[in-house]
Amino acid sequence: MARANKADKLQDHMSYPPRAMRAERAAAYLGGMAPSTFFELVEDGLLPRGVEVKGMKMWDRHDLDAAFDELKARSRAKRRNPFEEAFAPAGGEDGLPDKHR
Repeated sequence: MARANKADKLQDHMSYPPRAMRAERAAAYLGGMAPSTFFELVEDGLLPRGVEVKGMKMWDRHDLDAAFDELKARSRAKRRNPFEEAFAPAGGEDGLPDKHR
């Protein structure tokens, strides 16, 4: 078995993303966006601000996941499905006309 090179890092051999990431890796984690786009989304408040750890700005993977879930929910709420509108039951979501509720 070959010995690990000193330059090798444990995180480079993991099959899951690290918990905390620098901006470039966080941008890649969110779909390969450019770091400049990542910083724009942070400035716009759509992504969380990083946490400073010993002078390094780091982003928590769980915070990024939560922010992305929120962006996804907002995007889906904006989209209207013409099929659902055309074939939605009369009245509310339960299918009962308003007078039967």
